Amino acid sequence: MYSKIKIFYMKKEFKLSKLYYWILPALVLFSIASCKQESSLGFTPGSGAPTISTVKTVSKTIADTVTQLTTTYSSSGIVTIDTTINTAHRTVAAFDSTTVTGNLGNIYVVNGTNLGSTTKLTINGVNVYFNRGLISDNSIIFTIPTNIPYVQPQPNTLVITTLHGSATYKFTTLPPPPTIVSVSDYDFQANSQITLTGKGFASVSAVKLRATGEAITIASQNDSTLVMTMPANSTSTESTLLFTYTSGANTGAQTASTVSFYDLDNAYLIVANNKFQNGWSDNSWQGPSGITTGVSHSGTASAETNFPLNGWKVEGWANWWPNFAYDPSYKYVTFWVKGGTQVQTLVLVGDQMAGGYGQVTNGYAAQQVTVPPNVWTFVKIPLTPSQAVSTNTNLLNFWQNGSPAVHFGFFGKGSGTDANQTIYFDEVAFIK
Repeated sequence: MYSKIKIFYMKKEFKLSKLYYWILPALVLFSIASCKQESSLGFTPGSGAPTISTVKTVSKTIADTVTQLTTTYSSSGIVTIDTTINTAHRTVAAFDSTTVTGNLGNIYVVNGTNLGSTTKLTINGVNVYFNRGLISDNSIIFTIPTNIPYVQPQPNTLVITTLHGSATYKFTTLPPPPTIVSVSDYDFQANSQITLTGKGFASVSAVKLRATGEAITIASQNDSTLVMTMPANSTSTESTLLFTYTSGANTGAQTASTVSFYDLDNAYLIVANNKFQNGWSDNSWQGPSGITTGVSHSGTASAETNFPLNGWKVEGWANWWPNFAYDPSYKYVTFWVKGGTQVQTLVLVGDQMAGGYGQVTNGYAAQQVTVPPNVWTFVKIPLTPSQAVSTNTNLLNFWQNGSPAVHFGFFGKGSGTDANQTIYFDEVAFIK
């Protein structure tokens, strides 16, 4: 009995060993095939040293384009903004075109060999993110981040590092068009200086007033700051800036600012250059008021106004002679205002305006001026193009009831939460 059982198991073991003999090789082959098919990359990266053959654009792009925004007002006060593009300065990079330069924020593809095991991509020494889900052994898609250094001199190289080596490609990141983020002043006079802050100023070679073409002197510059000395004999009233800058091999690239600047030498002034202008004088309901030294946006003095706690008060100025006659060519009233300790809403008033020079508590939109605390704020209010009553409440009708105008000021309606507020005005002007 025992021997029969032993023979049975011996036969069983022999059958199992024969089965394993065929199964094990099959499992090995299946395992190898599975490793290839189940790779997270979907392919087997090359094991040779990487090479880069080309860098190409991934989409059509338009660069070095001059644009200008023009704002017009119809007789009924409707605002229209037109964008003009100067196609003479337009450069179009077609889809999938080979390039050795790139713009911040644009998408490109690197073509080459043995790129599948890439661990790092850098431009000018800065790491660039790439999506490994979009990689192949022959290509990598990437976007140039905004922190890539572009101010020359730079290595101007794109470097790809893989598990099997690295490859370097000559590639220049172009400076962005000069872009203004903030300004020291929107107003200028002969030889005054304005400081621009933003980016792309290191590559600027020339600046002009776009409206009239007068050259502006560059006093100093780096990539984030440009100090301009304004022309002495400008004929401009309002103008954007036209920058000429270097973009790669293009030393004559041009772009226009979207920010406008105003020549006070060609404007009608009320307060400027540390004093009243054109016969204007203090006409506040109570003091302290008038020109005061020590606080100014541009210079050494400004016009001081005071609005007391829980007080209803008009602060402003008068021109008893020669008065201020209506002129349809005036487009804006502009001024700088420095607030007190709390946000205030003042109502701009005048003797020829609706409500007159008085306690106008419900002025329309163009009359209401929000004054932030403790900072200088630039205010620009468009004027109605005619003396007729305007239906557009965003336009200020300064001569609605006739001409000339004698008074210009602000009504402040105090409340129980307001403290005494001292508010300063500077560079008050009407712009043609």
